[in-house]
Amino acid sequence: MASVYIPVQGTEEEVRVALDQLPHDASDILDILKAEQAPLHLWLIIAREYFKQGKIEQFRQILEEGSGPEIDEYYSDVKYKRIAILNALGAFHTFLGKVERAPQKEAHFKDATQYYNRASRIDETEPSTWIGKGQLCVAKGELQMASDSFKIVLDEDGNNFPALLGQASVYFLMGEAEQQHKKSLEHYRNALDLYKRALRAYSNCPAAVRLGIAFSRYKLGQVEKARQAFQRVLHLDPQNVDALVALAIMDLQTNEAGGIRRGMEKMKRAFEIYPYCTLALNHLANHYFFTGQHFVVEQLTETALSSSNHGLLKSHAYYNLARSYHSKGDIETAGRYYLASVKEISKPQDFVLPYIGLGQIQLKFGDFKSSLTSFEKVLEVHPENCESLKAIAHIHAKSGETEKAIETFKKVTRIDPKDHQAFVELGELLVQSDWAAAMEYLKTYPDYIDAYLRLAAIAKQRSNVQLSIELIGDALKIDEKNPNALSMLGSLELQSDETWLTAKEHFRNAKEATKGDAYSLLQLGNWNYFAANRPEKKAPKFEATHREKAMELYQSQVLKQHCSNMFAANGIGILYAEKAKWDVAKELFTQVHETASGSIFVHMPDVWINLAHVYFAQGHFQQAVKMYQNCLRKFFYNTDATILLYLARTHYEAEQWQDCRKTLLRAIHLAPSNYLLRFNVGVSMQKFSASTLQKTKRTVEEVRATVTELQNAIRVFSLLSVASTYHSHGFDERKIETHVEYCKHLLDAAKVHRDAAEQAEQQNKQKMEVARQIALAEEACRMAEEQRKFQLERRREEDELKQIKEQEEYFERVKEQWKTSSHTPGKRKDRSKNEDEEGGSEKRRKGNKRRKDQKTKTQYGEDEEDEYRDEPEAEDDYANLSRDNDGDNSERAPDHLLAAAGLEDSDAEDDMGHPQSAIERKRRAWSESEDDEPVQRPAAQPSPGANDLSE
Repeated sequence: MASVYIPVQGTEEEVRVALDQLPHDASDILDILKAEQAPLHLWLIIAREYFKQGKIEQFRQILEEGSGPEIDEYYSDVKYKRIAILNALGAFHTFLGKVERAPQKEAHFKDATQYYNRASRIDETEPSTWIGKGQLCVAKGELQMASDSFKIVLDEDGNNFPALLGQASVYFLMGEAEQQHKKSLEHYRNALDLYKRALRAYSNCPAAVRLGIAFSRYKLGQVEKARQAFQRVLHLDPQNVDALVALAIMDLQTNEAGGIRRGMEKMKRAFEIYPYCTLALNHLANHYFFTGQHFVVEQLTETALSSSNHGLLKSHAYYNLARSYHSKGDIETAGRYYLASVKEISKPQDFVLPYIGLGQIQLKFGDFKSSLTSFEKVLEVHPENCESLKAIAHIHAKSGETEKAIETFKKVTRIDPKDHQAFVELGELLVQSDWAAAMEYLKTYPDYIDAYLRLAAIAKQRSNVQLSIELIGDALKIDEKNPNALSMLGSLELQSDETWLTAKEHFRNAKEATKGDAYSLLQLGNWNYFAANRPEKKAPKFEATHREKAMELYQSQVLKQHCSNMFAANGIGILYAEKAKWDVAKELFTQVHETASGSIFVHMPDVWINLAHVYFAQGHFQQAVKMYQNCLRKFFYNTDATILLYLARTHYEAEQWQDCRKTLLRAIHLAPSNYLLRFNVGVSMQKFSASTLQKTKRTVEEVRATVTELQNAIRVFSLLSVASTYHSHGFDERKIETHVEYCKHLLDAAKVHRDAAEQAEQQNKQKMEVARQIALAEEACRMAEEQRKFQLERRREEDELKQIKEQEEYFERVKEQWKTSSHTPGKRKDRSKNEDEEGGSEKRRKGNKRRKDQKTKTQYGEDEEDEYRDEPEAEDDYANLSRDNDGDNSERAPDHLLAAAGLEDSDAEDDMGHPQSAIERKRRAWSESEDDEPVQRPAAQPSPGANDLSE
């Protein structure tokens, strides 16, 4: 059991620490190391043991404490051990920087640099520090700086083993990064020389050192010597996984059965030794991909992804996963994994294959711009990759850049003159502009039958059936039993009334040539269905025989070979529909429709059309319209006149005349020479007009539209009548004349209805105008009355405000008089008897008022009453105020006077029988505000009289 002994200070005792029983908490060990001031080499031994046990945090904790400022100060004379601790921390952060991602990567590299710089400040000539700096530069990808660091060490000691290995690895990596082949080989030679020097300097080095020699020889093309070097590594270390994987790859590259078997055995052995070897997992996944075991591929790649952070290895794992899903048809998932594979590499030169897969997926989804970028990345690595060039040419063709597409295909034909597909694609592009050049390119290989068949298909598409038949004949001259040529020739003959019988022979020959494959049997079934529905007069038994034969071929032969053949199921559905078994036919068509919709490789618009026909036959017009429209949009980009005709017929039967007319006009735009479409447009206009005139209630606009539609219908039928005299279009002149006469009759009736409706509309307009004028007059009267009321109310408010203002001014004068009287107490005594007599009658009236509430008045009231009796000027002022108020009774003046003075008579209010007005309440409030702040007056002697009140 390995242990270390820490000397106890001041004694001869030691503390024994068992390295295999180190405490989980490193603080305990650190306390001992600090307390006893243990030698620094013991710190390193304990930290290294923690690292071996996978206790990274404890390892870091001990070394960080061992590199602190206190330790540097105490152990200032122990340079080498302090440098060793700092270099260990630098190497640790370099390792973390290699496995982490940004921004943690840069942080670890920064920490490593700081530790190495601290070590250099202690002793800048220490070789281990320069070696550590070199390793840091290698991790950061700064190969030249790494080489300079290793060279500094080697200049001092040419046999320094770590420096030799470091410099050799730098040269090897330079060879990997070098684009020029010659310079790359030179770097590999330098690496091999240094590995050999390291081996001579330290012959007892670990077996893994010889891996550098093996890889260098492999890169130099010395395959056998490389194999011997790998085998030497295995001889010294049978558990070396890297050597096993390398030998396995070399065996797999032989492409021989024995070599592949030996390679897989070595790969499995490496997997058993170390199940998390990412390289072995990737190669095993690649092998199982080609054997079709996709579940195993997914399990292996998921393990590889979880066991490595190396970008290139993860890119390979994602690529294997993407290929697996791609081959299973899961395009969307495959695209995600291809993209993940691309993101793990920095440049296409590292691993170019995921760019090809990603470009294919993007092209499938119609993302031409992204797909073009992906394939251009492939060309950066392999400028003459024909598959990528053909894909780029195809993208240019789809994008409408025909000239670029032609130039790219020409480049492919120059690179690989044997690429038949490139010549055919080029010929198809040139067909539109230069038919002769297209023929030349397509006939570059006289024995290449597909070229003739492509030309025949192009000629058929251009409605040149005769040329198409001739080209198929040329193909049959090369191989008279070619099933594709025979089937194509039979399909062309089936469309002709003169040769449809001979088509059966070609279909039979194709069946014999293919030994009864499904396609030839389908063609025979189609021929029998076609024969049953020929327009010639024939016995019902003849029709039934052909339909039964078609059913037998579809059901008993094709489906027997391929139970999921959608075309045969579609044919069976058609035969049931011919028998009016709509439910069975709809069930079959629905199943085929669902299967075809779920596959990106099946282009089958027929089943959509047939299902819509069934909905139409059952009277489900809305569903039929939807199905026709979806088929048009999905397969024909809304540009097929035949399906538009089906759609128009559905609108017609649903009595949607305007939709029918609009659909037919779209079809005429696509097929302007089809006079049947024009005839149908006239009929739809006629039906719309007749249905509108049959309504019990119709608007003027509807009647006007009817007149316009009938005029257009007459114009259409008249043009068709002229055209039918020169060409046969499936309808005769008498039928057209009947429609014209009927439309004219409807037009006359429509004009009568239009005139009546317009007259009624005019009358309604007049009535509405009269009603509108009356409403406007009433509204004007109402507005005038409201304006008058508003003016009156505003005038009244202005008068009230004026009165209030005058009263306020008057009250201000009264207050001034009160203030003046309060400073002249002897005024009442000096007044003459004549003045008393003049105001006697008024005083008596006031006295009578006051006697009503004698019992409630205070002495303060008596004093104020005397003041009023002694002040005739105020009395006159009140009288003047009474005269100024229009409409006020003079008898109310005393009340107002009392109210203004705050001495109102409650009995008088009771006699009035109504509450005080707002103005009176304001007056009272003002007077009360004066009473709240009484002015100090000198005591006045009350004069004797009947009005005196006792307390």
